Amino acid sequence: MQQNSVIRSNKDRTEATRSALLNAARRLFAEKGYAETSTPEIVRAAGVTRGALYHHFEDKVALFRAVITQEYRAVAEEITRSAKTEPEAAVEALKQGSRGYLKAMADKGRVRIMLRDGPAVLGQREIDQIDRETSADTLRLGLAAAMEAGEIQRLPLDALTIQLSALFDRAALAISEGDDPNNHIEVLDAIFLSLK
Repeated sequence: MQQNSVIRSNKDRTEATRSALLNAARRLFAEKGYAETSTPEIVRAAGVTRGALYHHFEDKVALFRAVITQEYRAVAEEITRSAKTEPEAAVEALKQGSRGYLKAMADKGRVRIMLRDGPAVLGQREIDQIDRETSADTLRLGLAAAMEAGEIQRLPLDALTIQLSALFDRAALAISEGDDPNNHIEVLDAIFLSLK
């Protein structure tokens, strides 16, 4: 019994240390960017040792990869939450999901991490892979459902997903720089309707 509590407390400490590192790194990457954030700074902000950082993450890039993956998951959760408004049609779910995406991306730190630093640090291929594993599949599944329901024309699904995903990212970047989100929502809605 006592051994179980020791194992549990070790596991809890490990999770707490990892969480502290991820939270500190996320905050610093969002505020300063990847290039301007040092590992000693992350360690200080997390309140852990440098050894703890390298126990959990091979290097700063691995830590950044973990942070960006969390960001992509958070965006996917917001998209899913937004699209679950009991829409009457698959296209309506796509429209609600696009609003969820823009809402999730309203955090300028998230835009910096995912859309600016992510491709520069990890490369577009790895970002695309993280996106596919976390949030892009929500768009792909929504488009497939709309095609299946006959609400939009049948087009090459992968190409359509890639192109619309890029469009969403550009809208998020523009909004983070001060564009009116309603203008982008209006355009995104029109694009979905044009696919009929």
